[in-house]
Amino acid sequence: MQARIIGNEILKEIFEEMQPQIDDINPDLIMDALLSAKVICVDDCFKLRQLFPVHRDRCRQLLFLLHSLPHTEAFIRLRLVLLDEYPSIVDQIDKKLLSLTSQLLQEFHLGNPTDGKSLAVRQRQHSINGDRLCQWKPPTNPIPLINRRKFCHR
Repeated sequence: MQARIIGNEILKEIFEEMQPQIDDINPDLIMDALLSAKVICVDDCFKLRQLFPVHRDRCRQLLFLLHSLPHTEAFIRLRLVLLDEYPSIVDQIDKKLLSLTSQLLQEFHLGNPTDGKSLAVRQRQHSINGDRLCQWKPPTNPIPLINRRKFCHR
């Protein structure tokens, strides 16, 4: 379970970095797949389609929504959905994932391998640095999509 959460967080950072490429995908196709995987609910889809008729805006808001969800596999599921329809984007994601994994392992081996805290500190440092370098930030006052407690029962 912990590995999925860490994997989801790493993918979350990669998706933030790749936001401009992801804005060009078909959000309806992605939303339908995420709905069937129970990552988002019907009300999320309805609100996104109703409030954001332009595909690019809807895609951007879908990413905002995924960032706000407590779902521990939201970005893992998003990557799986993209695999069928957008393999070139998944190739870019996987390259970034491989590069990041290699970098973390290399840093771990260069550090003190007997210190179990070393990798966790380096991962946290990478996360902080990744946040600073991230090109995409959600607006300070994003448009609320739905009241999740009222509509979505998971």
